[in-house]
Amino acid sequence: MSHYNFDPHARRGLKFPKSVQFYDVTLRDGEQQAGLVFRKEDKIKIAQLLDEAGVDKIETGMPGVSEEDAEAIKAIANLGLSAKTFCLVRCMKRDVDLALKCDVDGLQMEIPTSEALLKNAYGWTVQKAIDLTVESTAYAHEHGLHVSFFTMDSTRSPFNTCWKIINTVATQGHMDALTVVDTFGVTSPIGMNYFVKKLRERVRKPIEVHCHNTFGLAVANSLAAVEAGARTVHTTVNGISEDSGAAPLEEVAMVTKCLYGIDSNIKFEKLTALSKLVQERSGVIMPSHKSIVGEGVFTAESGIVAGWWSRIRSMNLSPLEIFAYTPEFVGAENAKIVLGKKSGGDSITYKLKELGLSAPDDKLGEILKRVKKAGIELKRTLSDDEFRQLVQEVLAA
Repeated sequence: MSHYNFDPHARRGLKFPKSVQFYDVTLRDGEQQAGLVFRKEDKIKIAQLLDEAGVDKIETGMPGVSEEDAEAIKAIANLGLSAKTFCLVRCMKRDVDLALKCDVDGLQMEIPTSEALLKNAYGWTVQKAIDLTVESTAYAHEHGLHVSFFTMDSTRSPFNTCWKIINTVATQGHMDALTVVDTFGVTSPIGMNYFVKKLRERVRKPIEVHCHNTFGLAVANSLAAVEAGARTVHTTVNGISEDSGAAPLEEVAMVTKCLYGIDSNIKFEKLTALSKLVQERSGVIMPSHKSIVGEGVFTAESGIVAGWWSRIRSMNLSPLEIFAYTPEFVGAENAKIVLGKKSGGDSITYKLKELGLSAPDDKLGEILKRVKKAGIELKRTLSDDEFRQLVQEVLAA
């Protein structure tokens, strides 16, 4: 990591916690991605691996969506996981009743808090939202459920309106935690930090943060909220969700630990397996360059990188000389060199040695030439078998 990350001058005036918690919403918010369906078995498998990976709280779904969803929520809640189980409900007593049948530990109780959504999308007054929330949150608390107040679109709400709703719920209803929600992903890190700090001045309950990725800032906004006082971050595996997605679990976990030195209960070596399971069960395949868990993160075609890697290995130096973290740290396969259009001389000598092949020095240039030509014509990298065949042809010529 860069030493500038931890320079006291760079951190002057900033306040980062020793640890954060992860509340994963893959099974609910993640499934809201258009066309994505998790069946009961899928949800159970993912929940089990989320638990193994050290996630603190798992949002298991919305019991009102379907009978199968309710069954899945109840099944997960009774697995005996270390993680606490939650579900999302509207601020309505009938939704709380559905959740009570599912045996979860707690609820995220959602209500719109921006006048834009209240007036234009729902046709509600602010007072109606307050009345529903006060009644339903108190009802959930009376029945022994942990209540996190999920303030939909709070980042677009005038502060006085938002605070009126929050304060009334906290004093007349019930709120064990407050969730700041950037529903449309329209907040900058500066805006998020300021907003959470304003809330932190008034709220004495734990603050959670739920960010969407409309402008690619879900991770940055989550970290800005943590610096401002949030202690629980909402994430989805691979960042799946509606529209542009949400804050990816694997990215937020790695950034908090490696770049900020913030601890969590995440088992980093489980991240790649978790990503692959969610890809398999969701059908949403990540690009090879996906941060942290992409299959190509530790794969290099460039001749320059092949040269670096060869020299580092020959000197028995750590892979951290050229990688930000080791493959095993995130449970990925070892780094590998592949051959194609961008290969160089070092790539050829490295691959020959790796495959137990040999070729005279005066043939290396021809082998490289043919590798590049094949890579261009195929528009991809070569397999090891293709390279073996190419070497045989050059040696036989």
